[in-house]
Amino acid sequence: QVQLVESGGGLAQAGGSLTLSCAVSGSVTTINTMGWYRQAPGKQRELVAVIYRSGDTNYAESAKGRFTISGDYAYKVVDLQMNNLAPDDTAVYYCNANLRAGDSISWSQYWGQGTQVTVSS
Repeated sequence: QVQLVESGGGLAQAGGSLTLSCAVSGSVTTINTMGWYRQAPGKQRELVAVIYRSGDTNYAESAKGRFTISGDYAYKVVDLQMNNLAPDDTAVYYCNANLRAGDSISWSQYWGQGTQVTVSS
């Protein structure tokens, strides 16, 4: 059983900051990538940022220069520091990990339960 547990969402004013954290636990053998996605009302889920085992990162255009992803593959945690928040950042944010678990040799996607981020103008 693999679990991704998020924390740190909430309410912020435009221009403010929030930090999201996610801890991966369970019968994990290898993590390939960890990242954050978000889904706003009426919209599809979209990538915000991803961090690879190499330390390389990739950001959505809307996140570049404002958000910073960091991760520790040994401790299986990933954070998202969000600065200069805007009302358009309002969404449910989901932690994501692509990993192998248990006896499986296949890579699978796992998701957290989501944490609400609301930015007021």
